[in-house]
Amino acid sequence: MKNMTNTRAGVTLTRGRRVTVIVILGALAALAPFSLDMYLPTLPTLAKDLQAAPSIAQLSLTSCMLGLSFGQLAAGPLSDIHGRRRPLLAGLILYVIVSAWCAISGSIWTFIALRFVQGLAGSFGIVISRAITRDLFSGPELTRFFSLLMLVNGAGPIFAPIVGGQLMRISSWQGVFFVLSLIAVALFFAVFYSLEETLPAEGRAKGGLKQTLFKFRTLSKDRTFMGYALSQGFVLAAMFAYISGSTFVIQDIFGASPQLFSVIFALNGLGLIVAGQITGRLSGKVSEHKLFVSGISLATLSGVTLLVVLLCGGGLYAVLVPLFIVVSSVGIVTTTGFSLAMQKYGIAAGSASALLGLISFILGGLAAPVTGIGGGQSAIPMGLVIAFSNIAAVVCYVTLIRIHPASPIQPKGEEK
Repeated sequence: MKNMTNTRAGVTLTRGRRVTVIVILGALAALAPFSLDMYLPTLPTLAKDLQAAPSIAQLSLTSCMLGLSFGQLAAGPLSDIHGRRRPLLAGLILYVIVSAWCAISGSIWTFIALRFVQGLAGSFGIVISRAITRDLFSGPELTRFFSLLMLVNGAGPIFAPIVGGQLMRISSWQGVFFVLSLIAVALFFAVFYSLEETLPAEGRAKGGLKQTLFKFRTLSKDRTFMGYALSQGFVLAAMFAYISGSTFVIQDIFGASPQLFSVIFALNGLGLIVAGQITGRLSGKVSEHKLFVSGISLATLSGVTLLVVLLCGGGLYAVLVPLFIVVSSVGIVTTTGFSLAMQKYGIAAGSASALLGLISFILGGLAAPVTGIGGGQSAIPMGLVIAFSNIAAVVCYVTLIRIHPASPIQPKGEEK
């Protein structure tokens, strides 16, 4: 019995079953970083093949982020109404089709449009994997489980650019999207055969669009929820600025090869994983709130340091140190921020998860193209966006949570 855990959803998890669930949910959430990061080493080549400027090519990253954002508005409520499995399987089927379509696209604008749909399909994996996590756990146990989820999810930023860089040796950017399609096929069968429904019919939300809009309205009026959502969103926006700009900055400005870029990107992803795991282990021993504050403070300090180094003309190694801390701090902020924001929203876990994701990806989608202003000739725009985003995270925390610590909204029927 020691190796068994009874979850909130009434599902009994043995140690082996727990590992299986973590791997599947982590892989589903990792569809986003794989969609965003795996083709990064190919961006310069893709831009040349499709005869597009770097800033236009980066719009394919923005369109994918926007798809990931707005898709969650549908995925979250649909999973609250129809259960987790059916919407998830439908999203994976769409992802398989559109990823293969991206590979045969011959126009930059068609490619950008397809990337939006790919992001929309991938959003189902992100939001529903988090909703399933909330179905299963609450409190410090939710934070610990989410940190384990981050272990698998965090492998996405590590392995995606490495796989993309190595695929460039034997294939082209088109090969990257065929591989993404195959990954989604594998996930479809994993969910179909190994992931059971965690939201029974009697626990599902009732009502249509009106009820969905009411939920989002309730969430948006909750100062505490919005404080954590916006603070976490701006920290993630800084990471998206890094994801978007680092390809051109590290390869074009500092002269690194696609393979070296992949290694650098992987080391930063490893930092994110380690930070998330340490945070999970500290949960229950140290206040989650204190951990969250430490995360956004660290992100801001390292972001400002990065900007100063860039303004002073620092070299590659001087830039990599604060950049590593900027990315690593994301592991602290997202692990605690998700748990703190979701504590009251057990019944509406899908909608709450959707709004968290929407805010993060909209902010990230706005931040990403700004880093391309330098046109591959200056790293300053990336530094500015990273520093500003992390400062904004602290401002949101201070104004929405610290000054107003008690949320006036307590949704009926939710867990306290």
